[in-house]
Amino acid sequence: MDINLVNYMQNQLQNTPTDFYRYMFDKIDWQQRMFGLVGPRGVGKTVLFLQYIKQRQNDEFLFYVSADNTYFSTHSLVELADQFSKEGGNHLFIDEVHKYANWSRELKQIYDTHPDLKVAFTGSSVLDITKGEADLSRRAPIYTMQGLSFREYLAMSHHINVSVLPLQEIVENKLFSIEGVPHPLPLFKEYLRRGYYPFATDNLFDVKLNQIINLTMEVDIPQYANMNASTGRKLKKLLGIIAMSVPFKPVMDKIAKMVNVSRNDLSDYFLYMENSGMIAQLRDTTNGIMGLGKIEKVYLDNPNLAYLLGEESSNIGNIRETFFFNQMRVQNKVIVSKQSDFEIQGMTFEVGGKNKGQKQISSVERGYVVKDDIEYGSDNIIPLWMFGLNY
Repeated sequence: MDINLVNYMQNQLQNTPTDFYRYMFDKIDWQQRMFGLVGPRGVGKTVLFLQYIKQRQNDEFLFYVSADNTYFSTHSLVELADQFSKEGGNHLFIDEVHKYANWSRELKQIYDTHPDLKVAFTGSSVLDITKGEADLSRRAPIYTMQGLSFREYLAMSHHINVSVLPLQEIVENKLFSIEGVPHPLPLFKEYLRRGYYPFATDNLFDVKLNQIINLTMEVDIPQYANMNASTGRKLKKLLGIIAMSVPFKPVMDKIAKMVNVSRNDLSDYFLYMENSGMIAQLRDTTNGIMGLGKIEKVYLDNPNLAYLLGEESSNIGNIRETFFFNQMRVQNKVIVSKQSDFEIQGMTFEVGGKNKGQKQISSVERGYVVKDDIEYGSDNIIPLWMFGLNY
């Protein structure tokens, strides 16, 4: 293999921690012939690949490469795979594949010509593998990774290990304490402001998060959607409007005029922003999955974005709902509740502060009040922070 690529991989591996693994590590079937891992910028996709390589490099011939490496200015992915296969390679990992012009076509060719070679790739969460010059959907299952849960934040930043808490155990208030944490609320407040991303403890957290926002809005989405620069700027303006308004039910005609774009394009823009990890759209019961169903409310994707973009207008009520929706949608189908805030598996959840009452759910058979600023719950009253232990 090219010596510069080998050196780059070794440098990356040396700087890869192995004391903490994200929730997705054990969910991936690493032995598939080909698969993709997508997710918002900054959530740790690269580290996950490097951790697996570091763990298995003594047993297999594995190779990591980033698709934006200058090597690919004179070589192709197909050439790399051919050479790797000839040298007895087992498992090829291609990072940021969306930065390579003909990625879908060449991955298909690699899949068809090297049946003994396993290939894994990461890409932007805006990526749609069913589009482009080659449809990889039948060949490569796609895993989607989100940012840190509160549980993962405790493990990664504070070395506090807590088991995943299934939803049924959460609503039954089965967790009464976290070992070593007599008071979870201060750590929870930390998480809301800067715990969703793996660089939570970095002194330049705000700078890095701003970079992620700018690159997502000005590079990733426009590049994927073939937008010009002016449309990309309008997209950034749209995010700013959302940040000052969330949660809200979008009135498309009004928003289109504010941003000066066609109303017919807005639903696509909202979906791009959702897929890229900038916003989250709460849908009704009709086909309430990504991209389908009637949009009832729009939120920023996670509390860290809400605090950064909302600035002085950040509303704690919005932050609470954003957290609940963000954490619960990873393992559950979350839809709007007709009586309250959210519905999951026939259960209704009303989210608020410690003084939140039962009025909204008084007529609901399986209703729960999710309260912030309480350490532990009882009956149908559940602490908000506990929902951060679901993955």
